[in-house]
Amino acid sequence: MRRLHSLLFVMLLSACGSSGPAVPRTAESTAPATSAEAPSAPVGAASASPQSEAPASSATVPTSCEGGSSQPCLMSPKFVKRLCAGTNPDLALALFSKDTPWTRAYVAVRQADPFNGLGGPSSDQKLLFEEELLVLYERKPDMGGMSVSGVGASYDLLRWDGTCATLDAREVTLRRPPKPGHANVPWRRLDDASRNALMADDRVAKIAAERKKECKGATMGDVSAKCEKAEKELNLRVVEAVRNGARVPAPAALP
Repeated sequence: MRRLHSLLFVMLLSACGSSGPAVPRTAESTAPATSAEAPSAPVGAASASPQSEAPASSATVPTSCEGGSSQPCLMSPKFVKRLCAGTNPDLALALFSKDTPWTRAYVAVRQADPFNGLGGPSSDQKLLFEEELLVLYERKPDMGGMSVSGVGASYDLLRWDGTCATLDAREVTLRRPPKPGHANVPWRRLDDASRNALMADDRVAKIAAERKKECKGATMGDVSAKCEKAEKELNLRVVEAVRNGARVPAPAALP
């Protein structure tokens, strides 16, 4: 009987050992699941990148005087700052359009430096007598009620070439001359949409074709006398077309 009990005991031990050795618990296996730590995202939450989550630009071309005043008719200071931070020839043509409300000014001195007081790029063309400009912003010095000789208002102005310039109020006049001048419009830098709109005018289309033939793609360096003549004539025709009512669309990318 004792031998039978011993045999049964050995058989029980063998059965218990057949389940295999236990797996030791490592630090990884004891760590709580990450998904349990983090709060779940709300239903319907967007998974877009930060760039796509940013609101779309609300920039638009102004069409009315800031503050409702037309003396002078000015643009929003925020828009002016963005406009004058770069060179915008396409937008300049849209803003110079015949039916826009902006106050026109004209250079009243023989010539003036093209200094941009808002920190953006300046043109390499000096401002010449009777050049037409758009008044963007009027700067009035705060003298605390004092009157100081030689210190007065100044204007930030837009030129036909899309650059800005800052002039003393004494350097400009609001009286339109018989034949206003203009800065050179950089035809080869205009968008296709602007060129196509301008070439709806037969005279612009004709001289643009002539310029292409004479200049033969030249953009810098020495050019022929015929090319220079065509460039000058094209500038005159473009400005004339815009002053007569040609509509140039605002560029897709606004400052």
